[in-house]
Amino acid sequence: MEKEKLWNSNYIKVMFTNFCLFFSFYLLTPLLPIYMAEQFDSSKDMIGLVLCGYSLTALFVRPFSGFIVDSFSRKRVLLFVLFLYFITFAGYIVAGSLVLFAIVRTLHGGPYGASSVANSTVAIDVLPSSRRNEGIGYYGISNNLGSAIAPSVAVLIYRYTHNFDILFWFAFIVAGLGFISSYMVKLPSRQTVKRNCKFSFDRFFLVKGWLIALNMLFFGFCWGLMSNYVAIYGKEHLGITSGTGTYFLLLSIGLIASRFQGSKSLREGRLVYSAIVGIILATIGYTIFILWPSTIGYYGSALLIGLGNGHIWPALQNMIIGVARHDERGTANSSILTTWDLGMGLGILAGGIVAEYFGYDACFRMNVAIHLVGLLLFVFFTRSFYKKNIMTDQG
Repeated sequence: MEKEKLWNSNYIKVMFTNFCLFFSFYLLTPLLPIYMAEQFDSSKDMIGLVLCGYSLTALFVRPFSGFIVDSFSRKRVLLFVLFLYFITFAGYIVAGSLVLFAIVRTLHGGPYGASSVANSTVAIDVLPSSRRNEGIGYYGISNNLGSAIAPSVAVLIYRYTHNFDILFWFAFIVAGLGFISSYMVKLPSRQTVKRNCKFSFDRFFLVKGWLIALNMLFFGFCWGLMSNYVAIYGKEHLGITSGTGTYFLLLSIGLIASRFQGSKSLREGRLVYSAIVGIILATIGYTIFILWPSTIGYYGSALLIGLGNGHIWPALQNMIIGVARHDERGTANSSILTTWDLGMGLGILAGGIVAEYFGYDACFRMNVAIHLVGLLLFVFFTRSFYKKNIMTDQG
C-alpha cells in the first residue's frame, strides 16, 4: 500500500510559519537579561520577574485558545492572533522605560501563546492521518530550528552592532513573513462542532490528559531556566563572552538530529520509548552543565539537552493528542503548551530569585533536581496513565 504524502505544500507553509513564530520570539530571549541590565540597570530578581510575565500571559490565554480553535474557523483564528503577535514587536522599539518594556513583554505572551496553539492544530489538520505521529515529529523541527538558531543569530548581531533596536526590527520582519505564509495555507473543510453552552473545565483543558501535561511542566521549567540564563551564566562564571551563539547552535543540532533519528520510533507508535530516551539524555545534559564547569562541559551539555528535548516534545505531544478526540485537538495542544509555559515561567522566575540570593550555580543545580523529578514521574506514573487512556480511533 502506497504511503500518503507527508510533505504537502500546506504542511510546508505551516512549518515555515511556525519557524518564523519561534525564530522571531527567541531572537530576543537570551539577550533580554543583558538588555534589561544595561538599559534599565535591573537587578537579577527584577529581570526574572519581568521576563516571566510573557509566560504567565500565554498561560492564561492558551486554554481559551484551544477552545476557540476547536469551535471556530481555525485559519481565521490563526491569522488574527498572528497579526497581533507580529504587530506587538513594534512595542519593544518604542518602550523607553522598564515599566513600558515590562508591559509590552507581558502582553506579547498572549498572541504568542494563541498563535502556537492555532498553528500546531492547523498542522495536524493538513497532515494525513496515517503519517500524523511522524508529521508532528518533523513539525517540531521548525520550532526547534527557530528557538535554537535565533539566539545564535541574536548573539552574532549583538556582538558586531551592540544595537538592540536592530534585533527588535529583525524580529518584527520575520514575524511578518510568518503571517504572510499562514495566509496562503488552504485547510480541508471541517465541520464545526456544536458545543454545549454549559461551562466546564474540560472545554479549556484536556482533563483526560492532565498527567501528561503535568509532566511537561517539569521539562518546561528546566528549558525556561536554561535558555534565559545560560548566556549570563557563561559570561560571569566561565568567562565565555562570545560562545553563547555556539551553545545554541549545538543545541539546535541536537534538536534536529533527534527529530530525524526518532522519526522511526514515532512512525511505529513507540512514543513511551522515545520519551524515556529523551528525558534521560536531557537529564544527563543538565547534570554535565553544572558538574563539569568547563568549556567542554558547557558545550557538551548543549548537544545532550538538544537531543533529549528533540525526543521529549513530539513524544509527549503525540501522547496527549492520542488521548483526545479529533474535535479536541486544539484543547490537547493548548493543554500541553499551557503547562510548558507555566513551567517556563516558573523556571525563569525561580531562576532569577535563586540566582539573586544563592548564585547561578545553585540555580542550575535546582534545574537538575527538577528534571530528575520529571523523569521519575514519567517512568512510574505517566507512561501507564497514557497506555490506559489512549483512544483507538484517531482518524
